[in-house]
Amino acid sequence: MTTAETAPAAEKKKGAGAMAVMQRIGRSLMLPVAVLPAAALLVRFGQDDMLGRDSFPTFITKLAGYMAAGGGALLDNMPLLFAVGIAIGFAKKSDGSTALAAVTGYLVFQKVLATFTDSNLPQVASVVDGKIVMNDAPVNAGVLGGVVMGIVVALLYQKFYRTKLPDWAGFFSGRRLVPILSAFAGLVIGIVFGLIWPVLGTGLHNFGEWLVGSGAVGAGIFGVANRALIPVGMHHLLNSFPWFQAGEYNGKHGDIARFLEGDPSAGQFMTGFFPIMMFALPAACLAIVHCARPERRKVVGGMMFSLALTSFVTGVTEPIEFTFMFIAPVLYAVHAVLTGVSMALTWALGMKDGFGFSAGLIDFLLNLGIASKPWMLVLVGLCFAALYYAIFRFAIIKFNLPTPGRESDEELAELQKAEAK
Repeated sequence: MTTAETAPAAEKKKGAGAMAVMQRIGRSLMLPVAVLPAAALLVRFGQDDMLGRDSFPTFITKLAGYMAAGGGALLDNMPLLFAVGIAIGFAKKSDGSTALAAVTGYLVFQKVLATFTDSNLPQVASVVDGKIVMNDAPVNAGVLGGVVMGIVVALLYQKFYRTKLPDWAGFFSGRRLVPILSAFAGLVIGIVFGLIWPVLGTGLHNFGEWLVGSGAVGAGIFGVANRALIPVGMHHLLNSFPWFQAGEYNGKHGDIARFLEGDPSAGQFMTGFFPIMMFALPAACLAIVHCARPERRKVVGGMMFSLALTSFVTGVTEPIEFTFMFIAPVLYAVHAVLTGVSMALTWALGMKDGFGFSAGLIDFLLNLGIASKPWMLVLVGLCFAALYYAIFRFAIIKFNLPTPGRESDEELAELQKAEAK
């Protein structure tokens, strides 16, 4: 074989290897993703506009506080869950020490990263000498930090879990060495992220300022960018200016606060999420179930139903998106573009809606009185649901995408072995 022939073959092999790694990451996320729907429901029903209303009996409002705190514990620590899930699923011959190493590495990473601040985010209040002081928010890498630390720990585990140290340090050999190395890795990666993140955040903040004055086009670009940044955890930086700072109405700033205050010009950066979160992504779940292997359809159907219900009711979509984000990145790119189309279309047609939590059924019903053309959103949502179902089903079957329930015989055997433990 000539050099000219071997080069394309090498590139093809390299691409296949990268895709295999992405698919391993995607499958590793299934375990932590499974706990998120319950957490999202607990948080939503525990909010002040649900069971936490002041008009409700005290025991109900206290229960709401417990629910919000319990669900928030999981959602707030989603990066840690991802780090553990990826470390266990990505490393070969993983065990409990792999999880311990992931926790160790991520906690060090998180604390080191928190020593850096980002002036692009809304300031946070702290008490100093009895006085409330506003400070820049600490840098938060979100789920990207968990994913990176999970992969790093998995690689460290595979390389060092059998390493023998000299007799005087023999106690720290093998599996006991991995958490120590993970802590040092977390330190280094935390410093690197802390130096890079604010620079990227400044660019996203300026980009968000430009979007505010760009009408339907700006809303569409925001929708694409918002979804595209979720895998790297930087969507919060993009959201900060449009959602929390842009504009002013009766002393309220940001698209969310102004909409809830009754500003008729607000909703530009929220309206188009309702068709996607309430209709389109649940339809994608249905397509994934219908494309699953017959023997896996029941199991996958149960999982996808809970994810679809969570998205429809609360507007929390990450559990669904992480099921295909790494396994089928092209599908995720299509999802990001269609989200932008929904954002631009709804704003151009004069629909205006918003949320205090996310674009789910609960916020849709709560804000019916201050929304413009809300029932048109349902019609648009049904159209997007049909579009998503058709695109997802076609792509999964045509390109044989390994979405949940379509694992190979070898992968299925591994899953069954893991479930039997």
